[in-house]
This record gives sequence, structure tokens and C-alpha cells, in this order.
Amino acid sequence: MNKKHTLTISVLAGAVSAVLSSTVNAQTSQEQEDVEKIEVVQQRQAYRGDVPLKSIPQNIDVVTAELLDDLGVNDLQNALDFTSGIARQNSFGGMWDSFAIRGFAGDENLPGGYLVNGFSAGRGYSGRRETSNIQSIEVIKGPGSALYGRSEPGGTINIITKKPQFSEEGYIQATIGSYDLYRLEGDYTNELTPDLAFRVNGAYEDAGSFRDIVETKKISVSPSILYNISDKTNIAYELEYLDQELPFDRGVIVTNNEFGDVPIDTFYGEPADGPIEIDATGHQITLQHELAGGWNLLAGLSYRESSFEGFSSEVEVGGRQLVGTEGFEETVNRRRLYRNYESEDLAGRIEFSGTFDLAGMAHHILIGADAYKYTLDITQDRWRVAWGVNDTTYSVNKYNPVYGQDLPSLSPTRFDTEDQDSVGVYIQDQIDITDKFKIQGGIRFDDFEQDFESYLSGQVTSQSQTATSPRVGLVYEASERYTLYASYSEGFRPNSGSNFDGETFEPEESKSYEAGVKFATSDESITGTVSFFRAEKSNVLAADPNPEHSGFSDTVGEAESQGVEVDLTTMLGDDTMLTVAYAYVDATTSNSIVNADWGVEIPAGTQLLNIPKNKLNLTAIHYLNVAGKDSKLGASLTYVDDRPGELIDPDYVLPSYTTVRLFGSVNITEAFSINADIENLFDKEYYASSYSALWTMPGNPRQAKLSVKYAF
Repeated sequence: MNKKHTLTISVLAGAVSAVLSSTVNAQTSQEQEDVEKIEVVQQRQAYRGDVPLKSIPQNIDVVTAELLDDLGVNDLQNALDFTSGIARQNSFGGMWDSFAIRGFAGDENLPGGYLVNGFSAGRGYSGRRETSNIQSIEVIKGPGSALYGRSEPGGTINIITKKPQFSEEGYIQATIGSYDLYRLEGDYTNELTPDLAFRVNGAYEDAGSFRDIVETKKISVSPSILYNISDKTNIAYELEYLDQELPFDRGVIVTNNEFGDVPIDTFYGEPADGPIEIDATGHQITLQHELAGGWNLLAGLSYRESSFEGFSSEVEVGGRQLVGTEGFEETVNRRRLYRNYESEDLAGRIEFSGTFDLAGMAHHILIGADAYKYTLDITQDRWRVAWGVNDTTYSVNKYNPVYGQDLPSLSPTRFDTEDQDSVGVYIQDQIDITDKFKIQGGIRFDDFEQDFESYLSGQVTSQSQTATSPRVGLVYEASERYTLYASYSEGFRPNSGSNFDGETFEPEESKSYEAGVKFATSDESITGTVSFFRAEKSNVLAADPNPEHSGFSDTVGEAESQGVEVDLTTMLGDDTMLTVAYAYVDATTSNSIVNADWGVEIPAGTQLLNIPKNKLNLTAIHYLNVAGKDSKLGASLTYVDDRPGELIDPDYVLPSYTTVRLFGSVNITEAFSINADIENLFDKEYYASSYSALWTMPGNPRQAKLSVKYAF
């Protein structure tokens, strides 16, 4: 294998090509001609300006499309397992992607927040994120409120999508796998004229599951166009469409901490409910224009809408549950719901960036403004047994649920609308004091309004909040090999609802400190980042401690997180690449509070839900020649420490686990290749996440996949 491949990328508004070089360049050098090289010739990304990655005082981790293809990963949640500091959270019956960064997950009743090309895509209920149109996933550690606005102090995830190219290329790939997995994926781009290019990609998947009854169907399509108006101006449009059908699945129940007592394929839902149907559509249009003096204008609009509708039968919790009680040891009470969630999200952004010299120092300026309008309509009906009554009307056996019971009639529990309007402006200056020493300062101002109306109760609640989010950072580029940095940031995230007195809540506030070193050898055969962090949150919603305000919440909670992250990519010889992603995260409550959902006291120092103190991923890829065919062979090991599985019983702890993935590919010809991977090679039984001992999601057992790909 003695080939050198050079890929030149021109980054459009909202693109993030530079992040590709941070990961892939670690495996490239002039002497290593057998490893793919990526050269970035233009860098224009929203909220970034023209500051190179190594000069940014934050740890930034990247997962590339090439790595996802090698590993056989086709959804966002699994892709994030290969980064440091990210932990899985409650997936809401498998309906959404949910994660915590550096210990903080945000609202447990909402999907994980993330950006697509710099625009928010986490608001609303848009299903599980597909990877067929993803070029890279950027994980920006630390708070992003100084630039992005409302966010968690742990970090921000920005998905970069594939862009149209002016030369023909593409592929079609067919995959089969365990549990009746069938998937067809494709991508094609070409020019229509010398100034107009298009791209279309997507996937169709029909898959069974190791879980009884649970089957998934989804189709995703993402066409896009790029028009070069002139050599200094271009405009791009992108559409994302997802149609997903999946039964609502809370997982298995665990009683008396006896993991494995119930087989992991046990499903407590009702087949007659059918699947939850999710439709999500996103539109983005972006404009990039080069101004005089090297300054640049980026502007864009995003419109996203989603619908989430269907019935579900779920295991009951609290005093309505019988399982494990005397005389009902194997009786599992269920409740039944109908949900119809619909959302619309309109966002806009304009940004100027450039560099000028003042007093012999270069100033890298970023000035921008953004706004969004978000509407969420919720209809929810429910049936459940009475509290504390031995009612087995809609129960099943713990070990052998029998389906086909009469479906109970439902009553309305929610019928409401929430409107959010937000406007923000931001400015950032990174000053090159010397060639080696740089200082960054930035600030953002946000104005946020929220209106909530319940049509059942007639209650109308409104709130208006403002927030100021500053950041400051120091960078010292000691040499071409080492960059030292430190930063301090403040952030916010609005709280929804009102307290006992009908007053709106103050937003969650956060402070974050980070210091680290970014390093690379002279030939870039080793690159990496070691970062140390601490974050603090206040105004976290919890039960109102006043006994006269029972059933209401207040902003009395506090939490903190601290730890270390190690991200490393190295070449072992000329043909083997090794990546290391390790994080130690100590995330706990800072004060004693009462959980608003369960009414249970949570002492200060309690480890946060689903957050492992230690998480490690090791991934190795070996490039080789088999019978004259370029090939790859690799393995990936993931270790996740034990972690709290619920906040009712502190003794309920999800066990630690280690899984191994084996993967490889062979290029049969220049066009045809075969890729195979085995997830959970040793068939380890483990539990990925939990919200309660009665809602615990087991991880995937061993699963094999085989793909055939034709590229051109």
C-alpha cells in the first residue's frame, strides 16, 4: 500500500472543515504517503472567525465521517461514544439522542441539544439523528453561551453536513446485519454548471432488534445546492427530512438490584399501540461574502419543524406500581399514553469576521447577532391505575408479558402551547500580543421571552429574561509542538414554568474554568489535548423546600463538575493509527435538594444520574495490503464506569462494562469495497442508561453487519 490521496476542501458558511484536520492530520505526514491527507484551503465557520483550532482556548474533539464509516456507526448516539467526556442519558423510550457533556445533561425531559452547521437542531422532537449526511461531529468542550447563547456548561455539539462539490463523486452502500437489519445508503454530488453544484444523500433502514416486538423503519433524505454568485460570494441551501417509526420502549425493570434477573429482550409495551411516528424537516440557507480587506460576512436562516405522535404502554412508577410488593412479586402495572408533540423553530444569524492590526498587534474580530422563534404544541392523554390501589387491570407478568389486553380509554392530561423568542448579540476579539502569546475576550447579550398557555387549566404564564455571558482566554504557543491555554466562561440556560407565587424562574447560571495543553510532534504523528476543567451550576430546578408549597418547584439546586480529559491520536509506525479518548468526571450535587419529579431528598455530594467517573475509548486502525488490495483492520474498546441509575434510591447503580468492536474493510477494486463490523464482540450484557430501576435500557448484545459499497 503506497498511495497518497490528497483531498482539498473549501469550507462554506457553517462548515467546519478545519476540525477535520485536527483529527486526520494526526495520522498524516510528508513521509507517510500511504495515509490519506486532508488540506484545508479556506476556513469559514459560524461562530469561529479566522482563528485556527490550536489557538482556541478550548478542548475541541472531532469524530469524522471516515471513522464512522470504518466502524459501521450510523446514528449520532453511538458516534458520541468515541469522544471523551460524553455520557449517555435517558433516551425517552428510544425516541431521541440524549447525552451529558462533562457531567451536565440539561433538562432530562428534553432531547440533547446540538447544532447543525451552527444552527440549533436540538429543540423539538426530531427523532434519532442519522449520519448519512454528516461530514464530521465537533464537540466543543466548555460553555458556549458567550457565542451560541443558551447552553450547558459542559459543551456544545456541532454537526457538520456534507456539502456539494464541483466534481462528480458518490457511492451507494447496502448493509445487512443481525436482528434483520437491512439498510441502503447513498450519496451523489456533481456540478450542474461551472457555478452551480448539488448534492443528495440519504438512507433507508428496516431493522429488527434484540428487544421483543421492537422494530424500526426510517428514511432520511438530504438534498443541497451551492451557487457561486461570484468568486467572492456563494449561497447554499440544504434540506433535511426524516421519517421514523419506532415503538416506545422504556427498557427492562430491575428489582432488588438483581441485574440480569429479567432477560434483556423483555418488552413491556403493547404491540397494538403501534409505533411512534416522527417526521422532521429542516431547511438551511447560508450566504458567504468576502468583503474588502479580508473581512467576511456570514448570514443564514434555518427553519425546522417536527411532529411526534403515537400511543405507548409503559411500566408504572411510584405508588402505582405493584411489582416486588407482597403478593404481587411478578405483577408489573402499566400505564397507557397518547402523545402528539409538534414544533416549529425559525432562526436567523448574521456575522462579520476579520483581522486588523492595532499598536503592532493583530486583532481577530468576530461580531454577530442571531435570533430564533420556537413554538411547541403538546397534546397528551393518559390512563393509569389509582395510587396505592392493588389494581391489576392493565398489568403483565414480570418475566413473561402476555400481549393483547383490552386497551384502556385515555383522558386528557396536557393540552398546551409554549412560545419562545430570543435575540442575542455577541462580540469577540482574539489578540495576538506576540507571535506566541494571545488573549481572547468575548461577551454576549441575550434577551429571552417565553409564553406558556395550558388550555386545560386556563393558566397563562409569561416571562422575560436577559443574560450576559462573558468569556476570557489565554493562549501561549510555546513552540510548534506545544500550546498552553486557560479560559474562564459564564453561561446560562432558561428555566421553563413558574414558582408557587406565579413568578417566572431565574435562568440556570454557570461558571466554568479550563486549562490544558495541545501538542503535536514535528511530523504530526502524535497529536492531542490534555484538559483540566471545573464547572458550577446554580438556579437548578428542584422541589420547593417550603412545606406550604408542596408540588411546586423553585431554583434552589446547585451542581458542580470537575475532571480531566485526554484526547490523543498517534501513528504506531507507518500503518497503524491509535486514538485514545479518556475522561475522569466527578459530577455531583452541591447542596441538599428534593427531586422535583420523585419528591425524594438528594443529599449534597450525590453523583449525577448516568455520569460515570471514568470512561475510556481506545480505537486502533491498521492499514494493510491483502492480495494486492488496500485494506483496513481495526478494533475499538470502550470502558464505562459504574454510575447512578436513579435518584430515588442511591443504592441503584448501573454496573461498569467493557465492550469491544471489531471492524475491517477490503477494496476489491477501485470502485467496490466490503466492510464488516461486529459490535460487542464478546456479547457482554450491560445497561447503557437509566432513569429509574423500572426504566433501565440494556445495551446491544453482539451484532454483526456486512456492507458492500460502490464508490465513484
